[in-house]
Amino acid sequence: MKSTNFDFNLWSNVAKQDPEQFELMRQQLIDDVMAQVPEELKQRMEGVQWEVDQIQNRAENPMAACFSISQRMLNKVHGEKGLLATLSDPKKILQDRKRIDLNNVISITKYKK
Repeated sequence: MKSTNFDFNLWSNVAKQDPEQFELMRQQLIDDVMAQVPEELKQRMEGVQWEVDQIQNRAENPMAACFSISQRMLNKVHGEKGLLATLSDPKKILQDRKRIDLNNVISITKYKK
């Protein structure tokens, strides 16, 4: 993914002076990033963005939205089934992966001639 020079002051000023323009810019940036996401990750990334959008829509104000989104992200890393817990036990990851894969595999041996 290509690096971008993010101008915080510009975005902050637009958000204060023209919220509708800010939202258009935000959506365009999201669309640009999503266009660069590999196909195998696109559905997951769209799901994450949908979650963020729903949190923003339900929040009382931008600060509340920011806090809720941050909490959600921290939980994905530090929570009970978060990234750190998952990575701390690689054998469990492999066991779970095998169990999931085996449950989803359809045997083709009965179709062989």
